[in-house]
Amino acid sequence: MKDRNRKFSLADRLRSFWYAFNGIKRLIADEHNFRIHLLALLLIITAGILVGITTSDWLAIIFVSALVLISESFNSSIERLSDAVNPGIDDRIRKAKDIAAAAVLISAVAAIITGLLVFAPYLLKFINN
Repeated sequence: MKDRNRKFSLADRLRSFWYAFNGIKRLIADEHNFRIHLLALLLIITAGILVGITTSDWLAIIFVSALVLISESFNSSIERLSDAVNPGIDDRIRKAKDIAAAAVLISAVAAIITGLLVFAPYLLKFINN
């Protein structure tokens, strides 16, 4: 267990960033759904640039995109930890995994609704012209 009374260490802080970036690399390499979310985000960023969405629209897009990626990250973490603790069939673990997956779904639906609200005016303008 780590000693919580240790003094501040810049090296330790930098190492924690390394662990975080390693986690991102692991998500990209191992998690198909995370890559799908990143692809969707890339498409949304491209669309946002092309239509010139406002700063407040960008804030909404950034917020819901982060929410989806964070939800997917926690879901993947819960799945891996659950499988490590008990690789067999366990109804309690199945329920925990289902709930974590529900969090991803909820955040993705929120992102879709936000995307529709942000891009609908631009789409309607394009259709009417």
